[in-house]
Parts: sequence; C-alpha cells; structure tokens
Amino acid sequence: MTTPNFVACHVQAYLHLYDVTRGLRDGGTFLLNTIWKGEELAKNLPNKVKKYFADHNITVYYIDATKIAQEIGLGNRTNTILQSAFFRITEVIPVDLAVEQMKKFIVKSYGKKGQDVVDKNYAAVDRGGEYAKLDVDPSWSNLPEDAEVKNNDPEFINKLVRPINAQDGDLLKVSDFKGIEDGTWQQSTARYEKRGVATFVPEWIADNCIQCNKCAYVCPHAAIRPFVLDEKEMAGAPIAEGDSLPAIGKTFTGMRFVQAVDVLDCLGCGNCADVCPGKKGEKALVMKPLETQMDVQKEWDYCVNEVSSKQDLVDVKANVKNSQFAMPYFEFSGACSGCGETPYVKLISQLYGDHEMVANATGCSSIYSGSVPSTPYTVNKQGHGPAWGNSLFEDFAEFGLGMFIANEQLRRRLTETMKAATECPSCSQEIHELAQQWLDSADDAVATRAIADKLIPLCEACGCDICKTILDLKHYIVKRSHWIIAGDGASYDIGFGGLDHVLASGKNINVLVVDTEVYSNTGGQASKATPVGAIAKFAASGKRIRKKDLGLIASTYGYVYCAQIAMGADQAQTLKAIREAEAYDGPSLIIAYAPCINHGIKAGMGHSQLEEQKAVECGYWHLWRYNPALEESGQNPFTLDSKTPDWDKFEDFLKGEVRYASLAKQYPAEASELFSAAKANAQWRYNNYRRLAQQQWGVDPEVGNLPK
Repeated sequence: MTTPNFVACHVQAYLHLYDVTRGLRDGGTFLLNTIWKGEELAKNLPNKVKKYFADHNITVYYIDATKIAQEIGLGNRTNTILQSAFFRITEVIPVDLAVEQMKKFIVKSYGKKGQDVVDKNYAAVDRGGEYAKLDVDPSWSNLPEDAEVKNNDPEFINKLVRPINAQDGDLLKVSDFKGIEDGTWQQSTARYEKRGVATFVPEWIADNCIQCNKCAYVCPHAAIRPFVLDEKEMAGAPIAEGDSLPAIGKTFTGMRFVQAVDVLDCLGCGNCADVCPGKKGEKALVMKPLETQMDVQKEWDYCVNEVSSKQDLVDVKANVKNSQFAMPYFEFSGACSGCGETPYVKLISQLYGDHEMVANATGCSSIYSGSVPSTPYTVNKQGHGPAWGNSLFEDFAEFGLGMFIANEQLRRRLTETMKAATECPSCSQEIHELAQQWLDSADDAVATRAIADKLIPLCEACGCDICKTILDLKHYIVKRSHWIIAGDGASYDIGFGGLDHVLASGKNINVLVVDTEVYSNTGGQASKATPVGAIAKFAASGKRIRKKDLGLIASTYGYVYCAQIAMGADQAQTLKAIREAEAYDGPSLIIAYAPCINHGIKAGMGHSQLEEQKAVECGYWHLWRYNPALEESGQNPFTLDSKTPDWDKFEDFLKGEVRYASLAKQYPAEASELFSAAKANAQWRYNNYRRLAQQQWGVDPEVGNLPK
C-alpha cells in the first residue's frame, strides 16, 4: 500500500534515514516510538516531517515503547506494545475486543515459551495505551527546508548507496549504474550508514579497564576497538586525559590507550559489557542510553581517521589482546544484535584480511556480508582488503575450490614469469633479486607483500615484456588466504557432497562453518546439525536423531586439519585453531558454535558469548583440534581442549533456550526422554573425543606413525 492512512515509525533514528511520511493521506495518523516528549519531540523532529504534518492535517501520537519494554522485561521487543497502541488509536475494532483477541493470539504464539513470556506480553498489551498526542503547530507549514548536511563521502555513497538505503532505489536511473554493469559493488559502504538504532550502548570507564581487549574480540559489529595514541596524536585528540590510560606493553611506552565506542554503528547487544572482567569487581563497560553517549562519537571518529595503526608494533596472532590491535576488515554488518557468527568472521579478517579471498555460501552469512547496498568488508589505506563472492547452498564449496584453482593456475604462470625475470637482460639487478626472493618465499603472505610493494614500481619503470607480464599478474604476487564460509545447513546438508570433495582435494583451503544448529536464514528448519531434542521446523516435537559429527568425519581423511571452537568458552583456543588452520599446508575445517536468535536464548542475545561458555561447561559442545602436522613428530594429532564437563548443568542449559524449553512445556513426557538422550549423546561424544586424545602415538619403522 503506497497511500496509507496510518503510519508507525518504531525507531526515531528512521526520521532522518527514511522518508517516513511518504504517501500518508491527508487527515491521516502518525505514531512514533521515541524517548522524546512534548516540546522536546517537536524540537527534534526534522522540518520536513513537521511541515508534512501541518500541510496534510496529520494527527500525531508518540509513545516510549522501548522504555516500557525494558520495564516489563521484554528487552527491546516493542512490537506488541506498538500493536496495542495501533488498535487503541485507530479503533478499527472495539478496543476491548482488540485487547481480548491480542491476548488470545499471545497464548497461541508464545504459550509454548512459558507463562512468564505470556504475562510479559499481556503487560505489553495493557501498557500500549501509554501514548500521548503531539500538538501540530499550523505554522510548521512555513518552516524552511532542513539544512543540507554536507559531507566528504565518496560520490558512490551519495549517488547510489544512500538513495538505496533510504528506499529510493527505484528512483535511480539505469545510467546511474554506468561502470558497474557486471554487478561489482564497492567495499566499505556499511561504514557510512551510521544508523544509530541501538537503545543502549557501552560506556567505557577507563579506571576499571585492564586493557584485555576481550570486549573488542567478541563484538559482532566491530563497533568497539582499542586504539594506542602517541604523544602527537593524543595532543590533537578530543579525549580528556582521564578518558585514556597509559598503554600497557614495552612497545607502547609513552603512548595512551583508548577503548573507543562507535555508538552510531553499535547495535546495543551488550556482549562487550558481559565479557568485561573489569577491575576489582567493577566493570569497565556499562550499558547506557544512546542519547547520553552521543558526545563520544567524536572520539571514535578521531581515532579511526587520525590515529595510525599500531598493529606493526605487536604480533597480532600471538594472543587475544594483540589480535584486536589489528584492523578489522569486516565491520558494521547487518547481522542481528548479539550475533554469534560475525565475531568469528571479523577475527579471521583481522588476521588475514589484507590478502583474504572468501567464497560464501548462501545463508545468514551471505546476507549480512553482501546485501546491496551495505558491504561490511572493507580495505586498508593501501586499498588492500578481502575479495568476496557468494554462491548457492549446494555448490558453495566447489565455488571456493574454483576460486582457489584459478588463483593457483595464475600463480603458476607468475612463477614462470618470475623465473624469466631473474635472467632478463632488460631488468635491473634489483628486479632479478626480488624475483628470486619471490620464488623462494611464494607461499609466505608477509614476505610476498613486502616484495610486491618493492617490485611493482620497479616493473612499471622497466617496461620490458617480462615486467609487463608481471604487472598483468600483480594481484597474484601476494600469497592469498583462501576461506570458504558457510552455515550448518549448507555444510552438513545441502552442500555436504561438495564440501567433502573440496576437503578430499588436499588443496590449501580453509573452511569456516558457523554452526547455529538450524537453517537460520530460511526460517529455522532442522538440519543434520540440529541436536536431539531441539524443536525446529520439521522437528516440531523435538528432533529424534543425533547430530552429525562433521568434524570427526572430516578428520578420518588424516590430512584435513579439523577443529571445533566456541569463542565465548575459550577465546585463546579459538585464536589458536584459526591460526593453526591457516598455517597448515592442506585443507582445514573449523566448526564454530554460534548462538542465534532462533535458539530463543532466555537470557537474551546480549549474553550469546556467555551461552557459548555454558554450552562447553555442561558438555553440550566440545572443543578439540585435529592437526595432521603433529603426526610428523610422532605426536597424537587429536587434542581435546574442553575440560571435564559438569554434566549436572546439562539440563539447565537446555531449559535456558526456548528451542528446548518449549518441548518440555508441550510434550513433557517426550521431553524427559529426549533430554536424557541428548545428554547421553553428548557424553558419548565426549568419551569418544577423550579416547582419541588419550591415544599414545609412536613410530613404526615400516609404516610410520601409528597409535600404540
């Protein structure tokens, strides 16, 4: 419908992002969810909106549904409150009847989630009447146009990205897309959105900070980052002395440490504050209302734009703290608040982003990684960054293998050219030496980057046929880090045959499986990754068969690096597994536990990292690594990183997620049986892993390494 007589705007930030009054009929009604009231609201409304209200005789109501939701324990879920307000304002049916029917529907929709959820939604219906009317001043008709906000953003952003984000993409002309007819889209567009949709954002309290960087490590959107400022940078910073700390570490002597928060890109999940250890029991991050933190945005902007990266002063692969001084090449995605998947994707980009190639399966990870016009993959100041492409569920792995083979073939051609360059009479001695250095270290990403930076200008200056060929192939000088990223639906199910083919190929490709244990993006259907007892579509009364052990299956090849990780349970093990996988000269498979909104975590997605910790502590998920490289020295390739689980916590963990708790409510007898089966299966898996880890390995002179 393009000419409604009622429009509701559920996020006040949308007043500036979209044309929220478009098509609203004369004499229509407008409802705004906002923290502003009365005169303050009138002051903060854009002139364009106020003028429309006055010109078209619009009746305006407002309600602070977000505050109400917080008070009744619904978090940021405001839909029931605003739905109740709609029926009360419009009276499309008698209010008493509307309330009665809404409460019936609440029982139908949420009854299986427990009486507590039902009661909270009942309260939401009752408090939907807490709205007020805004007096529309007729003089608003004479207001001037809103002042144009000037910026120095790229033409691509202003010409294409912003109109599409504002839902005006249908107004663009075909000619506006001249030059990108092949569908190629520029990177780094997500950083220009600055949506400001979070209700609460973290406030950094410097005095309580131990500079562990765990908050940045787990942030799903790269919206909190550590910065180290030298004396000159600190002098020009809009940062008070008390809002920084002396940076810890010999390489940072004389510098200041700041944990900066991008409040306009933060989605307010609160995982950063949740994992913060603080100092002496006092957290260094506290969630505060967005409107109280707007002043710190200038600190973020300064740090991002004016502070040089200090990642070259530390080994970013050495530990969790150091890794967060590395630039994230994946930022501000459209993933859900508190997403369990994106912290893994972000971490890999920090370690390998400037030479990373990503083949992405369709699913949540493809949506938040490449939905036009929002592209979260970005580049550094040298223009280096990940190359990303997306394919289907069923052929994602082959797609990634094709990317690898194409790169492999072109590097073979480059190898022959480099050999010729070492003897080319037209090339300088320096080119001869650099070409030989490349041949000696072609599989070293750091070395080949340094060689490329020196060699390319020399080839441009030389101009001989050999150098022209090198320049044609210059994008392949740097050793690439190849990653295939997929969800469990693609990896365990639809694309498993292709994944198996890629792993069996022996090629040096890394596969990251973000395991939500359900088809998240397509509606929450059960997959072969769904465990016993979990409710999902096509498993409405709980899944009856055990989860496929994809990692252990892959490990039977003997030459595939495999690992199971859970960032919230062991941040160091996560980093170690990713580092080992990339270092291993062969295929690797990392299966990462990723809490999802489809799990129905009762504590909320703001505790998704804690949920990962609980999953491992109780034995629901296990951490392990299988590294074939260890066999060369006669060591057991299988390492169990999980501690002995506290099995008494297993059922409590299940009941903390709606996908299991609803089973107990709807089918109590079956639930007891399935929960016991789930626990028994988890114990069976753990005992199997423990047996593998305890094997003693030795060397048989005839056949090599064998378990004794």
